Amino acid sequence: MKSRQALKRAADVLRIESDGILSMIERLDESFIHAIELLRDCRGKVVVTGLGKSGLICRKIAATLASTGTPAFFLHAGDGVHGDLGMVMKGDVILALSNSGETDEILKLLPHFTLNGIKLIAMTGNPESSLAKAGDVVLNVGVKEACPLGLAPTASTTVALAMGDALAVVLLEEKGFKEADFALRHPGGILGRKLFLRVEDLMHRGDQLPLVRHDTLLKEALFEITSKRLGVTGVTDAAGRLIGVITDGDLRRGLQRHGDGILSKRTEELMTAHPRTIAKEVLAAQALSEMEENPQRLITSFFVLDDGQMPIGIIHLHDILKTGI
Repeated sequence: MKSRQALKRAADVLRIESDGILSMIERLDESFIHAIELLRDCRGKVVVTGLGKSGLICRKIAATLASTGTPAFFLHAGDGVHGDLGMVMKGDVILALSNSGETDEILKLLPHFTLNGIKLIAMTGNPESSLAKAGDVVLNVGVKEACPLGLAPTASTTVALAMGDALAVVLLEEKGFKEADFALRHPGGILGRKLFLRVEDLMHRGDQLPLVRHDTLLKEALFEITSKRLGVTGVTDAAGRLIGVITDGDLRRGLQRHGDGILSKRTEELMTAHPRTIAKEVLAAQALSEMEENPQRLITSFFVLDDGQMPIGIIHLHDILKTGI
């Protein structure tokens, strides 16, 4: 096949598949709402079942549901008819996917669902099929295949996958699923670090915390800044409450104003008063966002205070970036 023909065929496939997804918008009706209600009210687990290429799509749908607050698992229809039906219990909801609606292994499972009063959502490309007739809800996902032979599952699996995502996202919102809930289900990798790590997990504390009193001479404050290697020190009042900070920028501006006399100045004379702080419970990703919200005046660190305005930690921009967020 010549290059131009190959590109045309690829474009045709993408167009057919995208048109298939768009056609689903016009089909959204009360059946979709009923399916959402069954999934939302499920007191057991959502069991997603299919075979072959449809089975692969079922695995993804089940995984998406599980990660967004709806307990779900994939049941291979072939394994189901050979004993794995024991995983399906009363109170579950079945989401069965078959483009033809006549997959023999799925049809053999139907009497078990009926006998146990288990609700069935049929996702099929044939609304007149045996699967559709058995369903409590039917989601019609029938489309023209991109395969020129009309045999290999192409557009049909793409559309089924998109419909599964639509169910999961609407269900997520119905259940009031929040970012914190998502974080609890994704503790590993960059995603977990972004959603799960909090300021208190990364902040420096104890002897690592750069602090000087308000009446400390600047030459001593310089030693604190240098030894703690964070480019900043906090300034506290006599009671230990944070009242300001001295940064590298404060030092440069002080040198311009006072020259060599800067070393005899007290920290309260050079500090930036009322610095921005952050709570220990804030997500590290949110802390990073607040540091970068003004590109012209980048904040590189936040002090962390307790309820009495006492400094208990400091988090630096580099501490967050090292996590990969």
